[in-house]
Amino acid sequence: MHSSRNGSGKGSDVLVIGGGIIGLVTAWRAARHGLRTALADPDPGGGAARVAAGMLAAVTELHYGEETLLGLNVASAARYPAFAAELTEASGGMDLGYRACGTLAVALDADDRLHLRELHALQRRCGLDSEWLTGRECRRLEPMLAPGVRGGLRVDGDHQVDPRRLATALLAACERAGVVIHRARAERLTVTADRAAGALLDDGTELRADQVVLAAGSLSGRLAGVPAEAVPPVRPVKGQVLRLAVPPAYAPFLSRTVRAVVRGSHVYLVPRENGELVVGATSEELGWDTTVTAGGVYELLRDAHELVPGITELPLVETRAGLRPGSPDNAPLLGPTDLPGLHLATGHYRNGVLLTPLTGDVMAELLTTGTVPEIARPFSPRRFSTSRQESYA
Repeated sequence: MHSSRNGSGKGSDVLVIGGGIIGLVTAWRAARHGLRTALADPDPGGGAARVAAGMLAAVTELHYGEETLLGLNVASAARYPAFAAELTEASGGMDLGYRACGTLAVALDADDRLHLRELHALQRRCGLDSEWLTGRECRRLEPMLAPGVRGGLRVDGDHQVDPRRLATALLAACERAGVVIHRARAERLTVTADRAAGALLDDGTELRADQVVLAAGSLSGRLAGVPAEAVPPVRPVKGQVLRLAVPPAYAPFLSRTVRAVVRGSHVYLVPRENGELVVGATSEELGWDTTVTAGGVYELLRDAHELVPGITELPLVETRAGLRPGSPDNAPLLGPTDLPGLHLATGHYRNGVLLTPLTGDVMAELLTTGTVPEIARPFSPRRFSTSRQESYA
């Protein structure tokens, strides 16, 4: 699909709008497939990934009614080792903080224990690998856990990656693969003869492209010029995250990711190899607000302390809030829209980091061959368009 348009050098095969991890992986994969690729974002490598914890938790993140999404998540998790190795090489040797450390999901009371037991049964029905442990067995694995832990699930296949390092490496890989990066915001989609044809940037630059991928996370629904039937139904879901430092005297504090439901709210602790401990995550429907609140920090620390009492001894080094892109069914929007030439890669909600390898592969195949791989077809953006058309009727 190469185009030999205009001699100004402005035209490209693909324009990716959005430079978070999903936009970057799409651009890198497109360039690796020989497409002339441009990307527009005022701060490439920024976005929700700066706040994400980076759990690759296809199994422990399983929710009822999300079995189709599970297939996508598991497939992407399986691609991670090879993807991480390839990206490390393509970025010039950058370390992604990828760790095959496993995850332990624990219960603190009888209700939580029942909930975990049901989750375990669901995991087994879905053919997933997870092992039920008693409270004592949990504490043998992770001695810092509270004495009150009533049981848990050990999932050795749920790994982690450092999303900040992932974003930095993807940006480097894009640059090395020849992606032209415009550090400006796409203000308006250009539509010519009922087809997406590029974008106007806020610095006045006009970019032309044969195909446009909208991958702007929670901002994806706010690009001007997109016809109503192609606007992605994505909303911002706020998440607050804390980072603590584990001084050498306390190491190893935790050897794997630990997560739990405490009084109905989810909390997770992700230990990084560099001595950082990430604690998250709240989920709040508060529009575009990214304020770190005392209440959010308090709840995270309170729940984490109930799980791992020693946490209050650690230095608190950072508090952040970010916006996850939520879709109406919490699953991503991958593929062509009702506007020819405009594709979506957004709406990843809790699974953006996990779905990075698979999203890159899916979008590259679509951009080079015009077809969406079988595994991604249930996640077509068009699954929302019929009900929308009825509501306009």
